[in-house]
Amino acid sequence: MENEKKMSEITLRPLDYLDVDDVMVWVTDDRVSKYCRWETYTSREAAMNYIKDIVIPHPWLKAICLDNRPIGAISVAPNSGEDRCRGELGYVLGSKYWGQGIATKAVKIVANCIFNEWPYLERLEALVDLENIGSQRVLEKAGFQKEGVLRKYCIRKGRTRDMVMYSFLSIDPKLE
Repeated sequence: MENEKKMSEITLRPLDYLDVDDVMVWVTDDRVSKYCRWETYTSREAAMNYIKDIVIPHPWLKAICLDNRPIGAISVAPNSGEDRCRGELGYVLGSKYWGQGIATKAVKIVANCIFNEWPYLERLEALVDLENIGSQRVLEKAGFQKEGVLRKYCIRKGRTRDMVMYSFLSIDPKLE
């Protein structure tokens, strides 16, 4: 019952400068940034610049909140031109909240609303490091389809990485 109550309190909202102290919790955690494109942040000023330069101008980036307090973030990056039918999902969650179904609920919320907000979008996709088993579980529990492994797909933290491609389509059944 307590977990159900906690899950009902998960919401998404815009991040802003007032959230910097909460953002610091996950951006300064090496375990959180391990599979991310960005390096672990080391100062409040860097976190403020992240909010100013990345969060505020982003077309679709929200805080994952528990009782309206940010504990992570989730985004959809649109593609353009002939690829505008696709958007890339990304998310990050404070390590204290891993394994509780919170990221899965946030992904489901996004998958259920983004196709209405962006009617031209037909495909929501996510690329996950092959070694990031937790994130793969999140997407699978959220109803995403595993499409395959893209070998030596990108360089992260100085190493060439294999990535797993997941997708959720606008025609897929809505998620509970």
